[in-house]
Amino acid sequence: MKKVSLFVDVQNIYYTTKSAYQSHFDYNKFWSQATKDRQIVTARAYAIDRGDKKQIEFQNILRAIGFDVQLKPFITRRDGSSKGDWDVGIAIDVMEYAPESDIIVLASGDGDFDLLLKKIKTKFDTNSEVYGVPQLTAASLIAEATTFKPIDAELLLC
Repeated sequence: MKKVSLFVDVQNIYYTTKSAYQSHFDYNKFWSQATKDRQIVTARAYAIDRGDKKQIEFQNILRAIGFDVQLKPFITRRDGSSKGDWDVGIAIDVMEYAPESDIIVLASGDGDFDLLLKKIKTKFDTNSEVYGVPQLTAASLIAEATTFKPIDAELLLC
């Protein structure tokens, strides 16, 4: 049985599915598909903590599915811009779990992760599956993934 580690960039998945489909990602279907006939090493979902009730309920749903939810505070800068980026945290965790995983599953369309996938393949011989909205996923990320799994109607909430 293959060992798998899952990493979900919650903000990226939320905004890309909303933009492309005006719908929400179905985390239960994703879990079923990504873990089928596989042993789970870790499953992490990276989200921003704004402290509102709806987000807390959503985070609890992710936990009930089996995700370890990693939270980072939402930061508003003095100039009014905001920040809530988990890229470095995701990259550190992927590097930590890649040696003990046969497959890294990354749900994100962020092209910044292309170098990460290349590194885990060359350093640990770990394959990668990327789940992303096709038209909003960086071509470099799709090219670097061992397998690209498009987020389409099958992985959306009805």
